[in-house]
Amino acid sequence: MGKGIRYTEEFKQEAVNQVAVHGYAVNDVAERLGISTKTLYAWLKRFSKPTKEREEDQDLRADNARLKRELKRLEQERNLLKEAAVFFAGESKKDTGL
Repeated sequence: MGKGIRYTEEFKQEAVNQVAVHGYAVNDVAERLGISTKTLYAWLKRFSKPTKEREEDQDLRADNARLKRELKRLEQERNLLKEAAVFFAGESKKDTGL
């Protein structure tokens, strides 16, 4: 299942401005632009924050994604080291004749 249409940040901001600045009803703006009211409400929530706060949120999301990637890589390395330890422990027992 696809994610649907991707809108530019400018399009989203203009849609929010029609509601927040110009005072149009959410239902009217959503219908006129061909988007759902749920989508427009989400944009309102996101774009009603000050620019600095939005940038901080975006930085936090990027940082979170980076940390998740790093965690996944480290977990893979840990699992590999566990497997190597088990392998070499078995080899060590063979060498000692146990």
